[in-house]
Amino acid sequence: MNAALHRLLVLAAACVGVVLAACGSGGEDTPPPPAAPVVALQVQPVKTFSFTWADVAGASEYRLLEDADTTDAEAGYEQVASVAAGVGRHDHVVALHRRTNAGYVLQACNAGGCSDSAPVAASGALAAAIGYIKASNAGAHDGFGTVALSADGSTLAVGATGEASSATGPGGNQADDSATGSGAVYVFRRRGTAWAQEMYLKAGNAQAGDLFGSAVALSADGDTLAVGARQEDGGATGVDGDPGDNSALQSGAVYVFERSGTQWTQQAYVKAGNTGANDLFGAALALSGDGRTLAVGAMRESSGATGIGGDAADNSAPNSGAVYVYARGASGWSQQAYVKASNAAAGDYFGMAVALSADGHTLAVGALGESSSAAGVDGDPHDNATPESGAAYLFVRQGTTWAQQAYVKASNPGRGDLFGADVALSADGHTLAVGTHWEAGSAVGLNGNQADDSALAAGAAYVFTRQGTTWRQRAYVKAPNAQAGDYFAAYLALSADGQTLAVGAPGERSSATGIGGDQGDNAATYCGAVYLY
Repeated sequence: MNAALHRLLVLAAACVGVVLAACGSGGEDTPPPPAAPVVALQVQPVKTFSFTWADVAGASEYRLLEDADTTDAEAGYEQVASVAAGVGRHDHVVALHRRTNAGYVLQACNAGGCSDSAPVAASGALAAAIGYIKASNAGAHDGFGTVALSADGSTLAVGATGEASSATGPGGNQADDSATGSGAVYVFRRRGTAWAQEMYLKAGNAQAGDLFGSAVALSADGDTLAVGARQEDGGATGVDGDPGDNSALQSGAVYVFERSGTQWTQQAYVKAGNTGANDLFGAALALSGDGRTLAVGAMRESSGATGIGGDAADNSAPNSGAVYVYARGASGWSQQAYVKASNAAAGDYFGMAVALSADGHTLAVGALGESSSAAGVDGDPHDNATPESGAAYLFVRQGTTWAQQAYVKASNPGRGDLFGADVALSADGHTLAVGTHWEAGSAVGLNGNQADDSALAAGAAYVFTRQGTTWRQRAYVKAPNAQAGDYFAAYLALSADGQTLAVGAPGERSSATGIGGDQGDNAATYCGAVYLY
């Protein structure tokens, strides 16, 4: 169906009911349709298209139609709002990355039918709709920028690992800069179309150099927040130990906060069951949708144990890495599992990245230093012929018991590719994305030539899907302007349904701004870009 025909059908469906009602009402005169309205579009932050118009004589209702992509002949217009006469405006909140070629028509309607405004295009002005958010006490070297977003998009948490206040807990003194690198987290909340800072959070035992805010994660409703402080020095083990014991330098910690109304309180102080100096526990973390399952990566943990529940006191494999799973029950948080790779080895950095499905039953773990030359899913994990090629591991939970489900490698593993530097899961856990930002392929787009390694650190992402209990690779993803040094796929995010993939490339060099700019302009070294698939 082409766009014009689709639009006619939409208009017919909208108007036929009123026409038939008039015809069946005893012969009363049906008024002519009102004149076509004139609509103006103003793009404003955050993600808001504001439409305004003057009433036209005889109109009883206005209908806003949207074609999200006017370049797609199969798309066409759909009604997205109905506005009563006399209002004269409508704010339409959109996903910007899906509106790069959007068009809009406003209809003025009455019992006699509808008349269309001239089409209005949104392209060219989208940059103005991008939100720009800063800390309430923004300072040099604060590093404001690690982020987590609730499932409904209404709560945003931002970590600033370099923030220097010595305040503790929620809502402390933001002006005190006596604890360099203690770190802070800022919670922002959207009401309607407006965003405002709701809370300024510090660790309950904030100290210089802890880097609180190293990682952040939110539950689906935004009411539970987990914060990593990868260089915290506590020697305590488990949950809610002594926060004043600083005997394990840079062991790391995680803090769980809970919101009631607009007030935040620290709910738990979480340490590894085998706390060790320099483990960096909390450098990566993930929360389930209900906020009751927490996964924490400690990429420099050194046990030589393998699998689930091994000997945590064995420190024979430096920097092999581990992941810890915690569950919240009626009496609070407790460690549920101590997770190691099935082929744990020194220098694997297992736990560099972690992701959980919404129900908390599927866990993905990246190990960017793993060295097997295996390719694809469930190859030989003990062949260490390709140093730092990297791997990802999938684990599943039945009841309270965890087991490894898959050992995942790139389809083109290469020395130093660092596959597993980041991982992302869809809400149902059936789609996995893995980043390898040092991959050297010069291919562009999807499923290109994987054998060409002429673009060092161009980067790539790999997408896998699960059917039953079997995982397989579905896509090899490259930037459309792939170049050496772009570090494409250093950061990844998947939408809940697994249909949208966002890929960060911090080394990309275009000086374009906003959305859909010139990808061929390489005038801004290490400017960075994000790509949506």
